[in-house]
Amino acid sequence: MIGQTVSHYRILEKLGEGGMGVVYKAEDTKLKRIVALKFLPPALTRDPEAKERFIQEAQSASALDHPNICTIHEIGETKDGQMFICMARYEGETLKEKIERGPLELDEALDIVVQICRGLAKAHERGIVHRDIKAANVMVTGDGVVKLLDFGLAKLAGQARLTRTGATVGTAAYMSPEQARGEDVDHRSDIWSLGVMLYEMVTGGVPFKGGHEQAVIYMILNEDPTPLGAFRADIPDAFQGIVTKALEKDRGTRYQNIQTLMGDLIALSAPSASLPEQKKSIVVLPFEDISPGRDNEYFSDGLTEEIITDLSKIGEMRVISRSSAMVLKGTRKSTKTIGRELNVQYVLEGSVRKAGNKLRITAQLIDATNDAYLWADKYSGTLDDVFDIQERVSRAIVGSLKLRFSPEQDRRMAERPIPNVHAYECYLRAKREIGLFTEDGLERALRYLQNGLDIVGANAVLYAGMGYVYWQYVNIGIKQEDYLNSAAESATKAFELDPESAEGHFVLGLIAYDAGQHQQAVRHLKKALAVNPNDPDTLIWLATAYSQVGRVSAADPLINRLLEMAPLNSFSYAKQGVARYYDGRFDLALESTLKSHQMEPKNPAWVYWSALLLGIQRGAEVSVSFIDDNVDLNSKNIFAQLSVFLKKALRGDDDVSDVMRDDFVATARRDFQYSGFVADFYALLGHKTESLDWLEHAVGRGFINYPFLYQYDPLLENIRGEERFKKLMERVKYEWENFEV
Repeated sequence: MIGQTVSHYRILEKLGEGGMGVVYKAEDTKLKRIVALKFLPPALTRDPEAKERFIQEAQSASALDHPNICTIHEIGETKDGQMFICMARYEGETLKEKIERGPLELDEALDIVVQICRGLAKAHERGIVHRDIKAANVMVTGDGVVKLLDFGLAKLAGQARLTRTGATVGTAAYMSPEQARGEDVDHRSDIWSLGVMLYEMVTGGVPFKGGHEQAVIYMILNEDPTPLGAFRADIPDAFQGIVTKALEKDRGTRYQNIQTLMGDLIALSAPSASLPEQKKSIVVLPFEDISPGRDNEYFSDGLTEEIITDLSKIGEMRVISRSSAMVLKGTRKSTKTIGRELNVQYVLEGSVRKAGNKLRITAQLIDATNDAYLWADKYSGTLDDVFDIQERVSRAIVGSLKLRFSPEQDRRMAERPIPNVHAYECYLRAKREIGLFTEDGLERALRYLQNGLDIVGANAVLYAGMGYVYWQYVNIGIKQEDYLNSAAESATKAFELDPESAEGHFVLGLIAYDAGQHQQAVRHLKKALAVNPNDPDTLIWLATAYSQVGRVSAADPLINRLLEMAPLNSFSYAKQGVARYYDGRFDLALESTLKSHQMEPKNPAWVYWSALLLGIQRGAEVSVSFIDDNVDLNSKNIFAQLSVFLKKALRGDDDVSDVMRDDFVATARRDFQYSGFVADFYALLGHKTESLDWLEHAVGRGFINYPFLYQYDPLLENIRGEERFKKLMERVKYEWENFEV
């Protein structure tokens, strides 16, 4: 056929041949592009009913618009009635060809199979089962992007029953037990076949072999494969467990959905030594204020936080963060229930009585597994003794749990970063105000911190605290440029007093992040985390920075650590959702963001993220209804305004003048993420020029997540064919590839 023209396709060369037909490279003479034409064997479509079924299957498959699924352009028919499919032509090689050169490295195998999972998740979500997952049906392009081929063809062959005598539909070595028995199959059959491919990628051979198909089928139905460890010593037990579960002969005990399998694979690919393993675990419940006027809650909370901070300096201890501990303030739950819910072994509880300058503090350490009291004590003194009491409580806990201090940990435990108790009291009050996210609260915080400086003079922690306040102003959209400069000046003052200031590095990390300077943000936040490895705020923002530049493998262990420390904090799940979103795991991202919304339903950020992911996963109507139920459409909050824009884009409402007001535009243009959302919504509306303008601006502000922009983001599909987009992606790819984790 080479040299012939079929319809408007000129055949250039033969690419391959198999049981499902012959594939040719061809030129689309209308659109001037290179495509692949697959001509099906006449027997497959000779029956009119089978032909109609094929067309329906191909139509369903062509609707699977996903970066990891081969694009189907057209179904055609030659003059003599031979059916063909026109598909996108990709430069690369099949996974079969790749494996034939030898087993793959574990990291490469995981990357490939996770991409396959993403494509299959999209298909299964639409009720489409591939039925012929095998290495020959997986294309790996030159830049490592995986494409699944031949959706729908296996079903066509199955309906026609056009196989050799004694053979069953599908390539025998990859068939699931139910497929081999000729039973109806569902998405779990694809999971089995994927398990076969996983085995094949790391060993070089399929798990079930035989001299003929019946022998292979017998092994599939009756034998267990040779363990992977017999082939390679570097295969982790967790990987073997994943393969074993995917190859369960009873589909009821197999992985029940592709998302769960993908989650296990991604967890396996995350770095294992990024953070130290925590042996023992504790939650410090908020100390109860039993002062006569019950007006020293801030002091009780401050004492709680400082003990948490002290204990968090111990590498052998997993300490639940303040944000989660404070959720339990006033709880009537038993210690056993708290221990079970937070997965901790120990609970510290206590009370504070402050009358004038006098203090009385009690503390009890309880083993949550059996409600046994391990240690209890009372401390009396004056306000000037609070630092000593705090340290004595922390050291008593360490002694009771038989933990050891390193010399550095011992030094840090004894540190007095704010040496005066009254200045320290100002600092505690300021931190409480910062967490309110209000302009009034931030004004009070600045006054408290200035009072603290008036008492003790220049102090690194107090200056960094002021920098955090100024950045928080920017974060909520107030006096942005002026206060960014003030935040930087405050951090500089902190470093003049303490060149290793963790709080100073944290503030500079936030400033760099806000400016889209992610490389600089990561460096500062890593320095802050090196000093305070269990600080939740630093974990949150470092994970966020990694996620948004497309380095989710670096973000995942930080988020996992955050979830361990702050399991009752909506921020933990929201950041997990953001990481999954920017890695194209939209189903898992929705699960996380909905959980954060359930924990804090009034938070406009969590509402927006939930609405966005509902639109991607469940459709426009579901998302719009969610926005109507949860968003104050008149709010000036940036996330509420983004929600309004999202609603218009989903409905195809071109009139966005009420959203694109000067204040919204100014705020959105300052932030690469917000600019990216605006680009998304314009693309969804079909406004390509506006979308590309905003996307270029987002990239200029630091949006360099190449996999997300180039491949994962479904809302940008309308502009991916534009030359401006392709040229922009060349720049993004270069910056993404050269980003240092």
